[in-house]
Amino acid sequence: MHLPGPLWLIGCGNMGGAMLERWVADGIDPVAVTVVTRTPRDLPAGVTHATTMPQDGPPAIVVLTIKPQQLDDIAPALAPRIAGAPLLVSILAGVDETALAARFDVATVVRAMPNLPVAIGQGVVTLHSHGTDAAAKTLAAGLMAPLGLVEWIDDAALFDAVTALSGCGPGFVFRFIDAMAAAGTALGLPADQAQRLAIATVRGSATMAAGADVSPAILADRVASPGGSTRQGLNVLDDGDALKRLMAATLAASERRNAEMAAAAR
Repeated sequence: MHLPGPLWLIGCGNMGGAMLERWVADGIDPVAVTVVTRTPRDLPAGVTHATTMPQDGPPAIVVLTIKPQQLDDIAPALAPRIAGAPLLVSILAGVDETALAARFDVATVVRAMPNLPVAIGQGVVTLHSHGTDAAAKTLAAGLMAPLGLVEWIDDAALFDAVTALSGCGPGFVFRFIDAMAAAGTALGLPADQAQRLAIATVRGSATMAAGADVSPAILADRVASPGGSTRQGLNVLDDGDALKRLMAATLAASERRNAEMAAAAR
């Protein structure tokens, strides 16, 4: 991707670093990127690093990847440096466009919620913006394209929901894999082998689901022969919609926390 001008990456933790690595691997010129962090860190060759806000500006794109609770610490120094910037992309969970617009005078604000698999180019990035500049929104989507599936959310009220589903989702899937492996160990398998089997099972099943022309629910029924062992296991998960109720409660807890953080940021 060819950038229309300088890109400032504000913060470069696990997620910001993963995004940067993918961008450079996809062909973005590292010379166009400046990373601003409080302490030094390893960066791809050619990327500029700064521990204070650059004095030139505004950049063409600003990407905020700091922790949400750090917003008011960096806003006073950042705001005058990026005033008039065409595009601000924020991955700050729970910080809505109103809160960002109150702190930064930029042309277009786009909220983005990437998840951890962006590190391998197989993530999910959900986007939302009240902005009307089609070119800026196209630029934001293009910037995220190397990271995985990009989906726009039309209703800002749903952003907490997609954050809970896809943003937090890898954590829930990892816990599910761990639980599968622990259950295999309880049946007598060596722990390391049970973990390998659980990971491979989830990976293959996800790949199959992604390429199927039917829903995962139908796939589950297809693999479960009447009276067979898979059906017996599914009966446990399906009893009283146990698994669905558990996941609904899990996502609802994450959604509530996102809403709490949004209220605090305002």
